This record gives sequence, structure tokens and C-alpha cells, in this order.
Amino acid sequence: MSVPTQFQTAPPAEPQTEERHARPGWWPAVRPLVLRLHFYAGVLVAPFILVASVTGLLYTIAPQVEQIAYHDLTHVTPSGDRVTLAEQVAAARASHSNGDILRVDVPPAADRSTRVVFTDETVPDDYAMSVFVNPYTAGVEGQVRSYGQWLGFRAWLDELHRNLHLGAVGRHYSELAASWLWVVALGGLMLWLGKGRRDRRARRLVTPDLAATGRSRVMSWHAVIGVWVLLGVLALSVSGLTWSRFAGANIGEVRTALSWTEPTPATSLHTGGAADEHAHHGSSGPAGGVEDPDAVFSDGVGVDGVLATAREAGLGDPLYLVPPADGASAWTAAENKRDWPTRYDAISVDPATGEMLDRVDFADWPVMAKLTDWVIGAHMGILFGIVNQLALAALAIGLIVMTVLGYRMWWLRRPRGAEGLRFGRPAPRGAWRRLPWPALVALVAVTGVVGWFVPMLGISLVAFLVVDAALGAVRRRS
Repeated sequence: MSVPTQFQTAPPAEPQTEERHARPGWWPAVRPLVLRLHFYAGVLVAPFILVASVTGLLYTIAPQVEQIAYHDLTHVTPSGDRVTLAEQVAAARASHSNGDILRVDVPPAADRSTRVVFTDETVPDDYAMSVFVNPYTAGVEGQVRSYGQWLGFRAWLDELHRNLHLGAVGRHYSELAASWLWVVALGGLMLWLGKGRRDRRARRLVTPDLAATGRSRVMSWHAVIGVWVLLGVLALSVSGLTWSRFAGANIGEVRTALSWTEPTPATSLHTGGAADEHAHHGSSGPAGGVEDPDAVFSDGVGVDGVLATAREAGLGDPLYLVPPADGASAWTAAENKRDWPTRYDAISVDPATGEMLDRVDFADWPVMAKLTDWVIGAHMGILFGIVNQLALAALAIGLIVMTVLGYRMWWLRRPRGAEGLRFGRPAPRGAWRRLPWPALVALVAVTGVVGWFVPMLGISLVAFLVVDAALGAVRRRS
């Protein structure tokens, strides 16, 4: 039985619509602001991210290139018994008469050479000169400039990624990329998830929409690749900031305040007795006005006695021996195994008696210090070997493709029929005015704190706002 039309009850569509507009939720209010921020960061910061991705991709092949390029320096043919470390250091000194000895790297295997690292005025700041000695003959195999552990070409690639070989000024590019990378990544994820809230069709989060065409197809690929690489991108951003120039200093202060730094064994010699007598005879390390800083390698227990103490203490390879900084300091012997499982046990050794003075094991490091080291090792591609390198290469390629697709989307937003270098329109202005004032106050406060802690992010954001305001003023007058 049908109900007469005049008696049918109409659904209260209008009140529901008004209520829905009155309480739209947080996302419709925030989305325009996220969209505009993502747009400006994508257009203006993406070139820095692209350069960092390309140089990072090149760096992933560095370990193999280093092994091939310097094989003759780092490898030897075992033949008989080894000569003493003191004789090997003396041979290295004979071939490199200038500079102080920074450390001695003990051969980690029977077919590896001994590495003696010197300061050198002919190399750039923060670099050193590594001399390689055959441990069986004390013959010098050659020398090459180095940066930390890295030799020659690998050090060159590392500096290309860090600062484009432009020194301190060049470090701004990589810090800007790392500062914005997490903002762009999380903003893009919010926009892609929010797109599913605006239309009721099922959104493809982990597979691209192959049925889409034009700009929608490009956007689908851009977003899906972003979802796949998100966690890796966030890890790269955080780890990159830890050794950046400005944000890295702030992170260092926080780590120090919270005792998250890597502990090191105490190297000050005890006063009195043989240690005090030895310290005042001036036969210690390369600093402190000592007449013969190299004497510490043969006087007292010498470098061979320090190595014997380190082995008795259970320290394994790779092993570094660092001479005393002055006449009142001890030797340091430290493991430096940076691949998994990592080992960083370290001891200090009295140069006169060979006694172990202090010990710090990796197991005793604070959890956050361990986590920081692991994240940085993963960023550098050394934590999990070839698997780590392949993962980094995939991340770099993903970032490169996403960046190119992002610019492609901008290009496709051009007015219909546009020709020449006419790019797409920007996201609408005035998004911040749509926010409720409590949300706006909270946003400004959070942005201020993050901008102070990550200065390159804060400075560039202010620059964006100034440029945006100036362009808006020009458009209003025209």
C-alpha cells in the first residue's frame, strides 16, 4: 500500500547539511594549509632533495669502489712472521716525515696492511694522510689522503653528498634537504590519506591506480612510491640532521643534557709512581710540547705493549690504537666494528706500564647512543653490508622518481592550452585564516619550537612566508 505523497516525510537533509558544515572536523580546516606547505616545499626545496638523492645514490657504490681502487694498498700477501708494530710505525714515519701520528689501525686479517694515519698540511681541513705498511716486511705500500675511515674516492663521494665540495657553505644544501624531507613526506601522506576521506571511492595506498589517466595517474604513482619509502625517508631525515651544522649542534646539546652520548674511557694518568715519572719525562704523545712525540711508540711498553694489553682485554678487530694526547695522557685502544653486530669496546692503557686504566664496553652505552650510532650506520650504508647499500639505493631512486613526478604534476596543472614555460597554478592562498584561533596559536607555537631547533627549516619557512606575502600584495595591486 503506497503512502500519499502529501503524507510522506521528507528526510531532514538541510539540518544535517548545516550541522555538517558547522562541525566539519579538523581535516577540512587543515588540508588547505598542508597543501600549500607541501606545494611550496615541493617546488622550492625539492631541488635540494633531488641533489641529495642523486649524490646519495652515487655514494651507495663507494665501498666497492674503495675496495677495488685501493686493493694494492690495503691488501698484502702473507709471508712468515710479522715485524713489530713499532718497526712498522717507524717505516711509515720514514716515508712521511711531517705531521703527527693520529692513530694506528691494526691489520684486521692476515692479508691486510697496517694503516698509520698522519696529520698533513697538504690535505683539506678534517682530512688526514693514511700510510699503508706491509706488516711482514715493514715496506711502505703507499699513501692516500683520507677522511675518517674513508680513503680517496670514497671520501670524495662522501664530501660531494655532504657539501658538494663547497666547504661550510655547501653544508647548507644538505641540511636544508634533511630539514624539509620529513615535512614533505608526512605532509604528502596526510594529503593522500585525506583524499580518501573526500571521495568515497577506495584509494590505492600501496599500489598505483593503473586505470587513472593524466595528472591523476601521475599523482597515484607519486603517492604510492611515497608510502613505500616513507619510513626509510624519515630515518634518512633524522639521521642526516644529527650531523648537520646547525640542527646537529642542537641535537648534540640535547644528547649531552640527557646523557645520550657515547662514553669514552678516561685517559688521564694517575699521579704519583711510575706513571707520574713517565709523564714528566716528556716521552708521550704528539701534543704538549714534547721533544719527540714518536718516542711513545717505542718507549715504555710501546705500541706493541698497548696492542698486547688490548688483546688480553678481549678487544677484537677492527682495532684502532690512538697515542696519548700529551705527557699526562694514556693510550686508547678501541674497537671500531661498524657493521652488524657492532662492537665499540674501548680501554685506556698506561704508556709506561701497559696497565689497563679504564674500560668502556659497548654494552654499557646508553640505549639512545646505540640507537643513534645504528641509525647513522644505516644512513651510511655500512650497518648491514650489501643489503643496506641496496636499500639505500632503492630509497634514493624512489626519492628521485617522486621528485620528478611532483614537478610533472605541477606542469600538468597548467591552464588548458598553455604553451611554453607556463607552470601550474599554486595552491590557494589564505589557508591559515580558515583555522580556528586555538589551532592557529598551537600551530604557530609548534612551528616556532621546531624552527628554532631545526634552524634551516625555520629560516626557509620565514622566507617562504615573506615571498608569499609579497606576491600576494603585488597581485592585489595589479
